[in-house]
Amino acid sequence: MSIQTQGKSTPFSLFKACFQLIRPVNVLIGMISIAVGALTAGRFSPLRNIFLACLSGGIITAAANAVNDYFDIEIDRINKPQRPLPAGKLQPGAVRNFAILLFCIGPVLGGFISLTAFIIALSASVLLFFYSSHFKRTVLWGNFIVSCFSALAFIYGGVAVNRVEIAVIPAAFAFFFHFGREILKDIEDMEGDRLEKADTFPVRFGLRCSRRLITLIFFLLICLTFLPYIYQVFGKIYLLIVLFGVDLFLLFVIISLWRDASKANLHKLSEWLKLDMLVGLLSVLAGVYLS
Repeated sequence: MSIQTQGKSTPFSLFKACFQLIRPVNVLIGMISIAVGALTAGRFSPLRNIFLACLSGGIITAAANAVNDYFDIEIDRINKPQRPLPAGKLQPGAVRNFAILLFCIGPVLGGFISLTAFIIALSASVLLFFYSSHFKRTVLWGNFIVSCFSALAFIYGGVAVNRVEIAVIPAAFAFFFHFGREILKDIEDMEGDRLEKADTFPVRFGLRCSRRLITLIFFLLICLTFLPYIYQVFGKIYLLIVLFGVDLFLLFVIISLWRDASKANLHKLSEWLKLDMLVGLLSVLAGVYLS
């Protein structure tokens, strides 16, 4: 069944719409996070398990992005009309089925790693589906679930190599990083969320309280980034990268958020935060291998 709806359907146009649907940058970051979780164990074997973990995690992330667009189609008609579904490039029912198929494939691949990996992948798939269908439009619960999933990527990588302990450090950082970014994105989407009666934190408590909460979360994250150095888990190279590449940027985001809460600036900050995640991953790897 074709999932193309408007315009002349070609294999390239269909691929392009599906590629945009799954948000490839998010998928790539998720896969890199899993690989980093494995690398923090100080080894990169067995390669088969790491490959399967990255692939299954990427597929689950793609499924989550697709099903999110399916449930958010009416909101996206206001907030993001260029997305494939509100733009009429894909059929909603087929996108739903596509997402469910990916949610099934991801855990199956995890099962080839271990029973623990299968349970983690299956739990994440179920939780992410219900996040999009129910929890996303609730105060903080949706933000919390997405942040947990982002943190779980590192744990998943640690499970793939049977060593989870050090992976907890980037997992904790990822949780707070994503928690703050998710609320910032909710501020950006306030107009559509309010019209669709989505009960997000910014809709219920307003812009000022949302700014305060993001500031608190990012300040807490900045404080946490010093702990691996203070307790001599990571060395000076880690500290320099995380200080200048992550902490100072988070301070910039806080200042910019308070100065300009326009939708254009919020979108820009959200995209920059996505890229800065890679700097944070680099700091952790430097801490493991260059300390």
